[in-house]
Amino acid sequence: MKKIDRYIGQTVLGGILIVLLVLVGLFTFFAFIDEIDDIGKQHYELWHAIQYVGLEIPRHIYDLFPSAALLGSLVGLGLLANNSELTVMRAAGVSMLRIALSVLKVGLTLTLLAMLVGEMLAPKSGQYAHRMRATAQSEHQNQQMVFSTRYGFWARDGHDFINVRTIFPDGGFGTISLYEFDDEQRLQALTYARTAYYQEGKWLLKGVEKNILSANQVTRQFLENVTWDAILKPELIKMVVISPYKLSSLGLYNYIEYRQQNGQRTAQYELALWTRLSYPLVGVTMILLAIPFVFGSLRTVSIGQRILVGALLGVGFHMLNQAVSNMGLVYGLHPAISAFLPPLVFLMLAIVMMRHLFK
Repeated sequence: MKKIDRYIGQTVLGGILIVLLVLVGLFTFFAFIDEIDDIGKQHYELWHAIQYVGLEIPRHIYDLFPSAALLGSLVGLGLLANNSELTVMRAAGVSMLRIALSVLKVGLTLTLLAMLVGEMLAPKSGQYAHRMRATAQSEHQNQQMVFSTRYGFWARDGHDFINVRTIFPDGGFGTISLYEFDDEQRLQALTYARTAYYQEGKWLLKGVEKNILSANQVTRQFLENVTWDAILKPELIKMVVISPYKLSSLGLYNYIEYRQQNGQRTAQYELALWTRLSYPLVGVTMILLAIPFVFGSLRTVSIGQRILVGALLGVGFHMLNQAVSNMGLVYGLHPAISAFLPPLVFLMLAIVMMRHLFK
């Protein structure tokens, strides 16, 4: 029996890895095509584009693995079915449940590996890729530096440093702190602003408190509007904004705590966190879906037809997932419901189809 388990596992493993390689290759190629338009922008060259798309590969592996698990399982089991090997196994007394468990062992192992890539490698490589890309495309590469932390976004503009806590959907910034230094790195002024907008090549700060430091005293000013002439462009900060779905679970948890402590909305980030927690269930569900199709209606069809069915199932899952997620954000559903409902629906579908085959 162990030989049969190993044989089934190796066949399914080969199918999943081949499909994953093809999907990641396609997405990487299309990402590189998108980057070609930016080559030549400031200091952004061909090597930067290659480096950027290469650093994004771990994220593609994490995002595409559930689809690869479904398609690869259909391909692997389909090969066994076309060669009548599954029929021989069933005739030899190997139950469908045993075959399903053999497939699940491989699927769970690959799912855990994909989760490690998504939790440990993809966030770090993605953030580095975005910082590298933003720096290379900036007009003043030697004078500007931007990076994101759990406390907002920090940027250097010559001798000055700016901290942005919030980026508004309309392009404005909220809760701005500006630290101005002289040539000898001595703090000259500290400015706080409620909001900031970039207009006609300059920053317009609103709700400003400015503290001017001298040798003997600190002068405080309260101003309604202040114009700040800086070479820092808002696009540079926006380019390093990482989507919540690209952060690790720990990073999301810490960022959610920070936003809650500051009275900011966290629904989008909580949904991203619960979506990550549902990842193992999604992987298992995609693999289980392949089994009843191979033993049932797709038993005698070609590999191309199996891939088409798998693609349609993947598209259906994606559409349901997006619809439930958006409805959850709009109607205030608990993020756990929005994250777990789509895979649970498809898991029930797989179980019902498998029970029908067992009869």
